[in-house]
Amino acid sequence: MTSSTRAIDQPDLINRPRSVPTRQVVVVTGATGGIGRATAIAFGTRGAAVALLARGTTGLRAAAADVEAAGGQALQIVTDVSDPDQVEAAATQAEDQLGPIDVWVNVAFTSVFARFTDIKAEEYRRVTDVNYHGYVNGTRSALARMLPRDHGTIVQVGSTLAYRGIPLQSAYCGSKHALQGFHESLRTELMHDKANVHVTMVQMPAVNTPQFSWVLSRLPNHAQPVPPIYQPEVAARAVVYAADHPKRREYWVGASTMATLIVNAVAPGLLDRYLARTGLKSQQTDQPRDPDQPVNLWQPADGAHGHDFGAHGAFDSQSLARSPQVWASQHHGLLGALAAGAAAALLAARHLTASHGDWR
Repeated sequence: MTSSTRAIDQPDLINRPRSVPTRQVVVVTGATGGIGRATAIAFGTRGAAVALLARGTTGLRAAAADVEAAGGQALQIVTDVSDPDQVEAAATQAEDQLGPIDVWVNVAFTSVFARFTDIKAEEYRRVTDVNYHGYVNGTRSALARMLPRDHGTIVQVGSTLAYRGIPLQSAYCGSKHALQGFHESLRTELMHDKANVHVTMVQMPAVNTPQFSWVLSRLPNHAQPVPPIYQPEVAARAVVYAADHPKRREYWVGASTMATLIVNAVAPGLLDRYLARTGLKSQQTDQPRDPDQPVNLWQPADGAHGHDFGAHGAFDSQSLARSPQVWASQHHGLLGALAAGAAAALLAARHLTASHGDWR
């Protein structure tokens, strides 16, 4: 792990940075479900004004109510992030009604659960347009406003799969790999210009979101995240923390993310073989897939069924709300100092032993 990469599961509390204004203005794409919904609520608890971007009006109304109940201000904007004109219009509306945007969080995504050979060309393109071009569109509109002010932060919600491809998710993995390259390229440009606008990326583990109940799936059984599974609030705390501390290039959320990325860096071929053996079965429950489940690839899932899916998926009983890494993530400086002190003590002991022999 490099010094610019930090593995986290995120603090128990969402701490305000010292310089947080009285009211932050935040844009969250994909704000009606999962990580986006939990992130919007998390910013709402800080009193932020949150522009909620998504396609589904039912989910937008419910998300706005959640943000306002948490103490924030909500603005609903129906937006398909794959359309740059819609994203630009949403950014203009957000600033007109809420004020200058401080933080832009790109979360919106879609996917197809199927073997590559079972995914149609137009489906593959749609996933790429939402997951990759949607982030590019949001980033472009955010930078157009932030750079002239020399102020602002963009958080890209990524995934372990930005580094490590797995079976049955080639479209999603490909889009996240593309996002990783885009993020690194843009970050170096901003660093070269010494801009006070920052972009950071948060690599997520498996999260209990509604996507597994609305994803386009051609699997025989119901899709599921690969355990260990984290609740969306863990992911949301990570996003808020990253927005408060955006100078790091990326954050890793969850022990599973850290382990996967380290193994992939050291022994990718071994991981290939492991995933080939286990990856198809581990992404399905033992229950048959409902052939009538909603599909959000082309239309919002709440539009088809007229109800709000919320932040959580169907795996609450299996999901983790905390992690042992939380304390470590908050005290990495102290842990580093303790490790350095322990190493110095060990070296001193060895030196004394070499100088004076065995004292027993």
